[in-house]
Amino acid sequence: MHQFLPVAYFKGQFTAFEDANISIATHALHYGTGAFGGLRGIPDPQNPSQILLFRLDRHCQRLSSSARLLNFGLPADKIQSVIIEFVRRNRPQVSFYIRPLVYTSDLGISPRLHNVEKDFFVYGLELGDYLSPEGVSCRISSWYRQEDRSLPLRGKISGAYITSSLAKTEAVESGFDEAILMNTQGKVSEASGMNVFIVRAGKLITPGYDQDILEGITRESIITIAKDLEIEVIERPVDKSELFIADEVFLSGTAAKITPVRQIETHHMPQSRPVTEKLREKLSAVVENRDPAYQKWVFPIEVA
Repeated sequence: MHQFLPVAYFKGQFTAFEDANISIATHALHYGTGAFGGLRGIPDPQNPSQILLFRLDRHCQRLSSSARLLNFGLPADKIQSVIIEFVRRNRPQVSFYIRPLVYTSDLGISPRLHNVEKDFFVYGLELGDYLSPEGVSCRISSWYRQEDRSLPLRGKISGAYITSSLAKTEAVESGFDEAILMNTQGKVSEASGMNVFIVRAGKLITPGYDQDILEGITRESIITIAKDLEIEVIERPVDKSELFIADEVFLSGTAAKITPVRQIETHHMPQSRPVTEKLREKLSAVVENRDPAYQKWVFPIEVA
């Protein structure tokens, strides 16, 4: 059972989470006409009067861009100011996750994005490890990642996550933890809600934006960190067979952080993961504001 934070932002004001409810006739509920974000926060290990948010500005920019795909002008600075106040009002004591969502809030039955009311809400919940830090097993999904020509994949459009849901359930019900989806060209795209990285001969390889992936913020951060650590990074198409012969495979995302893959289908991955562990250790230091070189990525909020 999730422990939700007590205060939400809903219909332009802060209110109790249990009072932030929508109608059963809400347009977005029927047509998936929404877009969401997700970012993590933690109490500052060095300063108990501060909460740290990872890459707040980048998350707000992406959600604002996603809103534009829904014909909704929502400035990134508006999203950011609401999230800052949301954190101050909740004052979380443990690691937590923030879910902002833009959506068509009108009551109606016509699928459209014009002449329909839109709105924006924020809620949060306590969240530790989303996936096992010891590693997960993955199956290759029978479902394919959508194409950008049929869905705007540069945004986190809520309706697109039916494919993720189908893939995740298929994986779990067949004895695995997670799914890896191919794109319609038969190349590796992403997991159900995470980007995919492989390591071969010390080089970090990941599908590029032309492979119908989400523009993951954690993915982007890992690529920057890897380059700073002088790890060669290659963004290119990845074949399914490469997953099986890779030296290391890991998933990345806001919720998943960096999660090693220990098994794909019947193939067990090497237990030694030097590149994955080096990147995971570095990312943890960055998120906890223990690395001065990346302080610009960490947004401190005074809650005392």
